[in-house]
Amino acid sequence: MSLNPWQVNLFRQAGFMRLPQPLPEKMVAGLKKAIWESIEEEREPLGRGEDGSIVRVSNVLEREPIFWEAATSPLVLDPLAGILGPNIEMLRNRHNHATLVTGASRRGAYFHRDCLTWTRNIVTVIFLLEESTALKGCTRVVPGSHTLPWADIVSNHPEEPNLVGWDLLGQEVLVEMPAGGMLAIDSQILHAQGVNRTDETRMSMTLGYSAVDELASMEEPERFLVRGQRLRQGSSYSRGPGAERIRQA
Repeated sequence: MSLNPWQVNLFRQAGFMRLPQPLPEKMVAGLKKAIWESIEEEREPLGRGEDGSIVRVSNVLEREPIFWEAATSPLVLDPLAGILGPNIEMLRNRHNHATLVTGASRRGAYFHRDCLTWTRNIVTVIFLLEESTALKGCTRVVPGSHTLPWADIVSNHPEEPNLVGWDLLGQEVLVEMPAGGMLAIDSQILHAQGVNRTDETRMSMTLGYSAVDELASMEEPERFLVRGQRLRQGSSYSRGPGAERIRQA
């Protein structure tokens, strides 16, 4: 389940990758059951569409244990270790939701990025709990767009000059996935959710992962350690007279 150097290099160049193995059918069924129960019982926090129907179940990591089980499965963490290294954190305050896409709105999302800057980048993993095809609005990506020099496209604005002027949207690729498949993307890549043109649903779960920040001076409450350890290393500096001048310099 680990990635070989060729696969890691492909991810770094293309900005996305289908993880090698899907989740087991039993786990997929359990995740779907838990999501439908949250929707039917209207357990907040939830997101609603224009017609008032529930389209997002937020904060899944604090819900049924099966969400945590899937999020920390070796099927996810083993390949991510090839990209992020042996020490991995999962984010509570980025993604951490399940999405239900129906054909009711007939509208997809604009191309966007998930993070403002590569210095605080993450790997987004989309867990497809139902088949995701072009007709059902599968994820669309612009390969290699995570390496572009500007990093402020997070507003879902369709008239962003660089998107239009550089004809980036004409280079999109549709990433179809089977039920249980997992799509890992560099969160700087331009991506969007397509339009579901069927009468079926497309259910997914989205989580964010990052390498442990070894320069952090304290634990971040919005991050869970899910693999390895929290390293603490960095330059030492004087705390005596003149320390403030040293830090400012």
